[in-house]
Amino acid sequence: MTTMDLIAASADTASANGQNDLRSALKFITCGSVDDGKSTLIGRLLVDSKAVLVDHLAGVQRAGETDLALLTDGLSAEREQGITIDVAYRYFATEHRKFIIGDAPGHEQYTRNMVTAASSADAAVVLVDATKLDWQNPDMELLQQTRRHSLLVNLLRVPSIVFAVNKLDAVEDATLAFQNISGALAKFAEAAKIPVRATVPVSALKGFNVVDGKPGWCGYEGLSLLDLLETLPGTPAETAEAFSFPVQWVEKFSSSSDTSQGRRVFWGRVATGNVQPGQTVTVLPSGQTAVVAQVLDHIRQPKAIPAGHSAGIVLDREVDVSRGDWLLAPDTFTPSREVAVTMAWMDDEPLVAGRVYWALQGHRWVKAKVRRIVHKLDVNTLAEEDASELPPNAIGHVELSFQEPLVTLPYLRSRILGSLVLVDTASHKTSGAALVL
Repeated sequence: MTTMDLIAASADTASANGQNDLRSALKFITCGSVDDGKSTLIGRLLVDSKAVLVDHLAGVQRAGETDLALLTDGLSAEREQGITIDVAYRYFATEHRKFIIGDAPGHEQYTRNMVTAASSADAAVVLVDATKLDWQNPDMELLQQTRRHSLLVNLLRVPSIVFAVNKLDAVEDATLAFQNISGALAKFAEAAKIPVRATVPVSALKGFNVVDGKPGWCGYEGLSLLDLLETLPGTPAETAEAFSFPVQWVEKFSSSSDTSQGRRVFWGRVATGNVQPGQTVTVLPSGQTAVVAQVLDHIRQPKAIPAGHSAGIVLDREVDVSRGDWLLAPDTFTPSREVAVTMAWMDDEPLVAGRVYWALQGHRWVKAKVRRIVHKLDVNTLAEEDASELPPNAIGHVELSFQEPLVTLPYLRSRILGSLVLVDTASHKTSGAALVL
C-alpha cells in the first residue's frame, strides 16, 4: 500500500467518524534525551522537503558544512552552548499535508517547556540515540529522559506517539542495534501502557528514512518518518461532551436599541460540545441561567460553533459574566472543591502538602491547596512509591482542594476540562501541570 493509499484510507475513516482531521495541519513535537538529534532531525525534514531558503541555509554554516540543528536553535544561548532551551516552532508543507513542528528541549531542567509543547500536540516523535545505549544487549536500559518524555506525552494524551531510533549509521551493526533497541522500546511501552504508532530507524545527519525512504536498511521495510507523519490524524474536537465555554473577553456593543437580548458579546473558544441559538446555559460561578440569543464566528457571522473553534455568544438578557467565568450546559456538570490529579511537577522547589498555589483552568484563577501527596512514579521501574514530596521533574498522584468550586472532567475524557496549571503565588512561575483522574 502506498503512502497516498494510507492517507486516503485514514481520511475515509476520519470522515466516517465525523473528523476531517487529515486535511488539517498536523502539530507534532520532537522530544527525548539530550543530544539525541532532535534539532538535527527537524533541520533534515525542513531541508529535504525544500522548506528552507538558500540564504537561510547560508546562515547556518559551520566549518564549511551546514549545521542542521541551527535551523531551529535560534536563541544565542542555544547556539553558544549547542543545546535546545526553549520550544522552537517551524512550519512546512508537503503535497499532502501541512505541519507545525515543535522542537522540545531534552535537558531535564527544561522539562516544563517540553510539557507546554506536548499539551497541544497531535503527535510526538520520541528520539532515541542508538550510540548512547548498550545496543548489543537485548535487555538494555533506556535513558531516563527517554522514559520521562515518553511517559509525559502519554499522560498528556498526545494521540500519536512514534519512536525514531537515530544515529544508527554510527554503530557497527545497524540491523542488530535497531532490532534490540526497538525490542527494548516495545517492552517499556507495553509496561507503561503507551500506545506506539511505529518505531522507525533514521539517520538525521545523513537523511536515511527521514524524508526519503531507505528500503531494507536496518531490516526495516516500513514508511519513512515523513510518510508516516502524513498518515497521522489530528486531535479530534471534543464534540461528544456537553457544552462548556471559558469566557476570555467581554465586548460591549457600542450602541444598541435592541432590548430583546443582552448588550454584550462573550468571546472565547468552545471547549466541549456545540453552541447554537436557543440553548440554555448556566454561568459558573454565579449559577444564573440564560438562553443563547446569537452565536457569532470569528468574522462575526451568525452560525452554530462546535468545540475547538472561537465563538462570540450573546445571551437573551443581561447576566453578570466576566473573564474567567464559564458558560455550561445546565444540569450536566457538578462543580467540586476537591480533585485527585496526576501531577507533572516542574518547579525548582519540591511540591509538599499544605502549600498553596494559583490554579488556572481555562481563564479562571482560583487558589489551590495541596491536601496530600499520594505517591510518586518511578520513571525507571514505573512503580508507585510512597512520597511526602514531589521533587523537580517528578510525576505523581496528588490531591488538591480549591478555594472556589471548579468544573472538571477526567483528562481521559477532556484535555481542556481535565487539565490545570499550578502557578507559584510569589514568583508567578509555572510550577506544575495537573491532569484530573
